[in-house]
Amino acid sequence: MGSAVAVVTDSTSYLPPGLAERHELTIVPMQIAIGGAVRNEGEITAAEAAQALKEWHPVTTSRPSPERFAQTFKEAAATGATTIVSIHLSSAMSGTIEAATLAAEDAPVPVKVVDSGTIGMGLGLAALSAADLALQGADADTVADAAARRAKSSHSLFYVDTLEHLRRGGRIGAAATLLGSALMVKPLLNIVDGRIAPLEKVRTSSRALSRLEELAVAQAADSRVDLAVQHVAAAPRAEALAERLRERIPNVDDVYVGEAGPVISAHVGPGMIGVVVAPQLD
Repeated sequence: MGSAVAVVTDSTSYLPPGLAERHELTIVPMQIAIGGAVRNEGEITAAEAAQALKEWHPVTTSRPSPERFAQTFKEAAATGATTIVSIHLSSAMSGTIEAATLAAEDAPVPVKVVDSGTIGMGLGLAALSAADLALQGADADTVADAAARRAKSSHSLFYVDTLEHLRRGGRIGAAATLLGSALMVKPLLNIVDGRIAPLEKVRTSSRALSRLEELAVAQAADSRVDLAVQHVAAAPRAEALAERLRERIPNVDDVYVGEAGPVISAHVGPGMIGVVVAPQLD
């Protein structure tokens, strides 16, 4: 352990391979069940989950247990951490924050639990900012505050081919207002107050992706930002969008492109394209 402050997040941060290790981030896996067989996220691929969804097989997800968090916190303390900052997906979408908080009560060292209010690379970039500061020797309050501020300043925009998967998973929130016309529109969504909310209704998928690009460019404006483009079974469209954003956003630092894992896949379905615009911290 390179830092007295250990930083923990969960697998819905969907960090590109190698980043967590380089930043000494510990990832606690969510769980996913396909056809009744329960496995940790990471033991099943997004492609497997996407295929199951295409065939309309039951795909469900669940939070890590408090016991899993307790073990993670114990291991961090055993390797030298004197405090832990545990940063997770929105409590409005999952009970993960609750599980981490329960485990923190009996942890061998103090644990600060941070509700990011988001998911995917909105969470991932917040965790990276926290881990960077921890490696620089910052204290737990500073690390936790950085995670919360980065998550709050980030904007997550995404397109789905259909709202049906969100409806079936109970994660649709305010976007339920779009269901009546769902067959006639391609919805653009965002995350507001930790929940999925409707953004715009667009008639075609090509127009939806064009509009997603416009919104991301407008959101970035002239700020220094990191970008993440994530997808479910739509790699060519995601790569093309990322390339256009690189060209159009003047002050972009890092651009991450990757597939969202099976937990997100289970709720948004194949074809999802998401963009996270994350301003750099001052």
